Amino acid sequence: MTDSAGSRGPAQEPPGLAVSDTLAQLREDLATRVTTANRIGNGRVAAALRAVPRHLFLPDVPPGATYADDAIVTKRDQGGQAISSSSQPAIMAIMLDQLDLAPGQRVLEIGAGTGYNAALISHIVGASGRVTSIDIDPELVGTAREHLASAGFTEVTVASADGAGGYPTGAPYDRIIATVGVSDLAGPWLEQAAPGARIVVPLDVRGTQVAAAFERADPAGTGGPWTSRSLAPCGFMRMRGSLAGPERLVMLEPGLSLMLPDGALPDGRQVDAGTLAGLLAGPPVLHPTGVRAGSAQVLWDLGLWLAAREPRSCRLNDEMAPGPAAAEDGRPPAAAAPRLVDAPLRSRNWHATLGIVDSGGLAVLTGTRAAHPAADPAAEPDPAGPATLGSAGFGPRAADLAAQLAAQVEAWDLAARPGLAGLRIDVYPRSGPDEPPPVPGALTMERPANRFLIYHT
Repeated sequence: MTDSAGSRGPAQEPPGLAVSDTLAQLREDLATRVTTANRIGNGRVAAALRAVPRHLFLPDVPPGATYADDAIVTKRDQGGQAISSSSQPAIMAIMLDQLDLAPGQRVLEIGAGTGYNAALISHIVGASGRVTSIDIDPELVGTAREHLASAGFTEVTVASADGAGGYPTGAPYDRIIATVGVSDLAGPWLEQAAPGARIVVPLDVRGTQVAAAFERADPAGTGGPWTSRSLAPCGFMRMRGSLAGPERLVMLEPGLSLMLPDGALPDGRQVDAGTLAGLLAGPPVLHPTGVRAGSAQVLWDLGLWLAAREPRSCRLNDEMAPGPAAAEDGRPPAAAAPRLVDAPLRSRNWHATLGIVDSGGLAVLTGTRAAHPAADPAAEPDPAGPATLGSAGFGPRAADLAAQLAAQVEAWDLAARPGLAGLRIDVYPRSGPDEPPPVPGALTMERPANRFLIYHT
């Protein structure tokens, strides 16, 4: 079906699947909220969010809940770790805006998920375009096909394949997008990209993800280096298969995990989960910094600083299980008590922090937030508001590690808190002759297919 703008899919509702006025309004509200909050001026993206019924791609979720601006986990592995989800609509919209879609384009999506993102893309590229979505998980491929068919997007091709190989059958592509975190741009993606193509991926920069839109440095060329055109903060599950990055997730306890961006400690040793969990249960050595920063600054700006300058950088995440059942007042059950009590990154059900780890122990960032008793004596601190940062050290070298982490925070503050603003990422394929030039202060990431040069302009 094609509407007056050339878009494909349901202009209003798919045949035989009428949506109630309430759900239609929820969809309208979501589109308005997402595009306004993230300053997305691309009318095609907004129209797709309004037209595509997300609840049809999440049939096991209460329909009303599907229109919250939240990521929704759809599959976990045997250990309980989430391995697939419907991404947060806001980051979907941001990345589609970065992708700069237009009617008639040929698009390859790496990571099928529920099929919802492919439907949004298909709505934008229209009947003259072509959308191919691939996933390494045959089960996800099957459910994505079912969801797309139920929503009226039968023209989208969904195939089971390792995303690292792209999909030669439909090449060349005008646009390529990955909806899973990657640590490299696969050689076949670059080879299957048409002249003038754009590639958008959640790129892992040693533990900190950024949604990066890449184009060839020479717009008229068909080879050579690629360079970033826009960057945005994001967070996606990591890619599985042959393009899985070097990072390693270590489960210290159920729900409590440590992410090592290089897969091991700097000296090459592996982390002993039991030993590290025991250290975290002990008394910390605290080191203040006096630096105040908000959650977004800590996660992406300070996170990128540590990624570029500290080979021992890591991240801890505490996913808290629901506590006892709710009382008779009907409120949702509270989460279990957090283990990362003073973590600077917090929500209702998880706490997270950044840190450094080596064979001598661990140091993590802490964040203290003050309530506003003048406004409300019973007010809780705003979990997204500014926090006063410090560090807490654990283990035999607790004091040294805490001091070293605090010094990094203070250095970042003195350097005017560099972050995504002004950041540039250049990509040098190993298959070509070009080499990254020397750039003072730059981070060079060596990956199987490419060398990445990351620096501030």
